Parts: sequence; C-alpha cells; structure tokens
Amino acid sequence: MTQTAPARRDAAEQTAREQAVTDEVVASFATSTTDRYREVMTSLVRHLHGFARDVRLTHAEWETAIDFLTRTGQKCDERRQEFILLSDVLGLSMQTVGINAPASAGATESTVFGPFFVDDAPEVPLGGDLAQGAKGTPCWVSGQVRCTDGTPLAGAHIDAWEADEDGLYDTQYEGNRTAGRGWQTTGPNGEYRFWSVLPTNYPVPDDGPVGELIAAAGRSPRRPAHLHFKVAAPGHRTLITHVFVAGDPYLDQDAVFGVKESLIADFTEHTGGAAPDGTSRRGRWAQVRFDLVLGREERQ
Repeated sequence: MTQTAPARRDAAEQTAREQAVTDEVVASFATSTTDRYREVMTSLVRHLHGFARDVRLTHAEWETAIDFLTRTGQKCDERRQEFILLSDVLGLSMQTVGINAPASAGATESTVFGPFFVDDAPEVPLGGDLAQGAKGTPCWVSGQVRCTDGTPLAGAHIDAWEADEDGLYDTQYEGNRTAGRGWQTTGPNGEYRFWSVLPTNYPVPDDGPVGELIAAAGRSPRRPAHLHFKVAAPGHRTLITHVFVAGDPYLDQDAVFGVKESLIADFTEHTGGAAPDGTSRRGRWAQVRFDLVLGREERQ
C-alpha cells in the first residue's frame, strides 16, 4: 500500500530524530584523548545504534539485554570468565583472532584462547608429566617448534593445557588443584614432549547466561576434543592454537567456531608396549605428533 504524504512525512521525521540521536552521541567523542579511542567508540556507536534501528528494538528487549549482560558479569570470578565465553560463542573471539593473526605462509594457524588459561602453570621438563593427576587415557604429545623457514626454535616457551576425561579443566574443580597444564622450553632442535591425557569433547559451561543464549538458538554447547597451545619465541609472533582429535563427532559444530582443518591430527591409540620415551606401558595409551610453526614478527 502506498503511503500518504502525511505518513511519509512522519516516517521521514522519525528517521531524522533517530539519526539525530546517533549524530549527537558520535559528536560527544570528538574531544577523545586519542584518535584511536575516538575511532573505536564512534564506530561502536554507529553500529550499535544501527542495530537497534534495524531490528526496531523494543524497550522490553532492551531490558532483557541489560539483564543478560548484568548476569553475565555476575557470573564472572577469578576462576570463570563468562564474558570471554560470550565472545567465544558469538564468534567475536575467532574474528579477533583472524584480524590479529593474519595468514602467514607455512605458519600454524591460530584459534581461540578460551577462558581456562592461567599464568602460573608449573614447569614440566621435556618428557615430563603435564597431566599431574588429571583423569584420562595417558597420551604422549610431541613435536617441533620451528620458524616458517624451517629453522628449529630452541628455547621457545610453550604452554599447554586441556580438560580431563570428564571434560573439566582444573580450574573448574573446587580447591586449588593444578592438573592438565604446564609449560616447558623447547630443546636444541626445537623439540617438545610430554605426557598428558587423551583429549575429550565437552560442553562449554552452560549453567549461566551464555548457556541460555546457546539453548535459545538451538545450538550444541559442545567443543570437539582438543589440546591448547601457546608458543612464544623472540622475533616471532606468539602462537595461540589447538590440536584437535581427528574423527571427533563435534568437529563440524564447535560451539566457539575454533576448528580449522590444518589443526586436526591423528591421535594413535595403543595397548601396552614400549612408549616413545622408552618406558614400558600397560593398558591403553595414545600418542600424537604436532609441529608448531611460528611466523616472524613484523617490524614496525
């Protein structure tokens, strides 16, 4: 139905009023202390106001959003970061990874950091036990850290952490236990190696506001089985990545969109026999080799 002239005038006036609010808020950042702050905040305002106009946000929906964000903050503590989880399930974390870790020929691809890294993990010597009591099938993890030109990176700092067979990280348990995490420095040929446990798939914490968001979308909260790495070496870009277990049923529906084909590896399972470190194993155990390749740091 064609609008009447008064209706068109009313619509135009409404649009002008809405735009005037945006323009006024944008202008308030003209005196920002840095150009970058002004750039980020004015873009945020324009996109946020544009979203509200696009969906014709109701007052009740606005109140629901405020309540959701309030409860998200209330769910955060020194052991849990619900806002990082929110960023993860909305794909913002992976988008930020992509922006800040541009493709570098031959380098291992980056993926999400996740909310379970800690700064004070224990040192694990080459060939040592990173599991430290974490439940699960023993798994020998090894590989080489090198530069994209093939140069082994001796003395690189490598952090690793993972969930146990129940799908829980040590920080999700009561008390101050440390298990399934640690760091080591690579050997003369860039080699790293340690015992841990075979990774398992698990649901992201879904007992809070982010869980409600996932459920309302009809999405799975599960992440495919993986082991986290953070690798740093002078003159190279710090790498944050995972190695995923080939064949996991959730590889194509990761709740945080972190899977990349190049990060999927075969975890070979064994029963008894000699392990790569020369020890004799009883029962079921697994092993994986996963090389980590760092791109050179770009000079400013």
